[in-house]
Amino acid sequence: MMNLRSVDVIKDVYKPTKVTIKGNVQILESTSGNIVLKEKKEKNIRELYDYLTSRNFLFFPPLLDDSRDGINVYTYVPDSNIPKEQKAMDFIKIVGLLHQKTTYYKDVSSDEYKKIYETVLSQIDYLNYFYEDLYKKYFEQIYPSPSEYLLLTNISKILASLNFSRNELEIWFESVSKLNRYRVCQIHNNLCLEHYHKSEKECLLSWEQSRKDSPVIDLIQFYKCVYFDLNFEVILQEYFKVCSWSEEEKKLFFIVISIPPKFEEKGTSFQLVKNIREVLDYVYKTEHLVRPYYAIEKK
Repeated sequence: MMNLRSVDVIKDVYKPTKVTIKGNVQILESTSGNIVLKEKKEKNIRELYDYLTSRNFLFFPPLLDDSRDGINVYTYVPDSNIPKEQKAMDFIKIVGLLHQKTTYYKDVSSDEYKKIYETVLSQIDYLNYFYEDLYKKYFEQIYPSPSEYLLLTNISKILASLNFSRNELEIWFESVSKLNRYRVCQIHNNLCLEHYHKSEKECLLSWEQSRKDSPVIDLIQFYKCVYFDLNFEVILQEYFKVCSWSEEEKKLFFIVISIPPKFEEKGTSFQLVKNIREVLDYVYKTEHLVRPYYAIEKK
């Protein structure tokens, strides 16, 4: 929660004519310009911005004041009304620049890759057990409900996705176990189209979760936000024009996104059908994205 005393002080200084609360920020409109108030987190935004500037990456909202207790004050960056598909293409270029300009490689032992392997494998094993257990439970029903029937008739597709991820993970781990370097960069770690504004200036917003890690993490998060609405194949192609990945990074990305989400077994009969339908939509759309890459790889 924002420090209310600091908010009152800022309002006394700027004397806004209108205050708009949007999510966890307040937008103050005044004759001297529009500003944004946001709760100050543990991350030092000024320090982060200085680092990004040193790497010649300037696509972030100007920080006007970080001296107030509990809040940061930013210049408001308006957004333009452009089609979602076009916005996504502009957005991914900026993300690619962020990763490309802040990339460096660190020496690592095989234990670092093993941690990734074990984390992903545990997720696969958990979901495999979860869906097999659901199948056994639903199979015993004399008259399965619509959602139960939908799962029973499509369980093979879900389990096949998990099996694909498990097999590819073994291949990936065998490949990276021979490496002693690991690429890291500044990742945004909270990517969605709502956190990108474009008018006279292009900006990525909401940097509070940013950290140094693999760029794969950012694109996994973004894919899960937009997989249903956007053609991610062309988004990936545009990203790779700006920031290229190794084959190991690409493989890890495809492995992780191929893991189906967990079915939420709660809600009305209609909601349950909707929930399992969303899982299946994710599986089919992801397979459509991943399959051409493996077809090319085999050639």
